[in-house]
Amino acid sequence: MSEQPAAPSPPAMPDEEDETGPIRRCIATGERLAKEGMVRCAVDPDGVIVPDVAAALPGRGLWLTARRDIVALAIKKRAFDRAAKRQVKVPVDLADRIELLLVLRCRDGIGLARRSGHAVAGFEKVGQAMRSGTTGLLLAASDGAENGRQKVAALARGLDLKVEIVSVLTAMEIGAAFGRDHVVHASIGPGALADRVRVDGARLAGFRGIAATPGGLSKRRA
Repeated sequence: MSEQPAAPSPPAMPDEEDETGPIRRCIATGERLAKEGMVRCAVDPDGVIVPDVAAALPGRGLWLTARRDIVALAIKKRAFDRAAKRQVKVPVDLADRIELLLVLRCRDGIGLARRSGHAVAGFEKVGQAMRSGTTGLLLAASDGAENGRQKVAALARGLDLKVEIVSVLTAMEIGAAFGRDHVVHASIGPGALADRVRVDGARLAGFRGIAATPGGLSKRRA
């Protein structure tokens, strides 16, 4: 009886630097996901893992699903060592560092929109922007009053606006982007900056235990 040919081995996962598409593999779970829902880390010259939320640092990227529990899983499984193909040092507060950088990136995106005249703050100005059709993304402070967020959502529905409400930043964090102590409601005009804040806000939600709910609002996971 002739021997059956051996089954072909699965193709090797290419290194990050060889990938040119929008998909990356999570080093903790093995899932292949869109980059927009992930965070990149890199290894610095001292062999320390550093977060690279802008995906701009040189070298091979180590990608993780943008969630705090996934970072913890990667540390527990020593996934960074395997992915880097060497022993590396992982800061114990890596998830906190990623969260802070995502906050700063969101704030910077909002600030760029404000300085270019494409962002407004305050309930009345936000309402005006929505009525004039110049809203691409709505921001509601995560520590703001629930009825305020509901009013904004109701106005969007009444105007039949297909616009997302991102509620992952605090009033102080949004306010910092506008040079104020705090801002509860803000609007960013449609375009690249609104898209950037939307993506970064979704990634930040994974580190703050915030889940999206129907109508574009957000709430903290139990």
